[in-house]
Amino acid sequence: MYIPKYYKITDVNEVRHFIQKNSFGTLVTTNQETPIATHLPLALNKRGDGYYVTGHLAYGNPQWRTFETCRKVLVMFQGPHAYISSSWYSEENVPTWNYQAVHLYGKASILEKEELIEELTLMLEKYEKHRENPVLWEKLSPELLEKELKGIVGFKIEVEEIQAAYKLSQNRNERDYMNIIDHLKSEEPPNSKQMAKLMEERLKNHM
Repeated sequence: MYIPKYYKITDVNEVRHFIQKNSFGTLVTTNQETPIATHLPLALNKRGDGYYVTGHLAYGNPQWRTFETCRKVLVMFQGPHAYISSSWYSEENVPTWNYQAVHLYGKASILEKEELIEELTLMLEKYEKHRENPVLWEKLSPELLEKELKGIVGFKIEVEEIQAAYKLSQNRNERDYMNIIDHLKSEEPPNSKQMAKLMEERLKNHM
């Protein structure tokens, strides 16, 4: 991913926090040079000195069979994004687009059954624990779980490279920056309002 210096993020903890909030990612592999992509919930965890992405695919999805032949796979995560009109600048310029994106590269392998159960248990806890009637692993019947496990393939990706870009108008002067935030707040798309909030948070963190 091309990342101008203004927008490059190198703090791994910041990347982990971003993925925690934006965990529905895109897994990309190749099959005889043809790209294959699947959109699915993923997790990034630290084990020892390394980082691993974990998730699972439907058994009927042929993508998991490409893990053995792919030297590297790509996982992409995206946060809020919004159109930025150059009419919001104090000087003539062209429009652009603000966004947050993280790319992870690594080698994928299949999870053993116990590893898959651990991955599913943690995923259910993340998305269910706060609910009134949480659907947690230990609450589901062994018969149902055994049946469902046969229909999926768990995987882990040992992260070898992290690329992260937060394009939040960091290259604009303070006047333009504040003007962009004000205009984004008045836009209808939810992503625009979320981008305005991100830009405000960045301003607070860098004061």
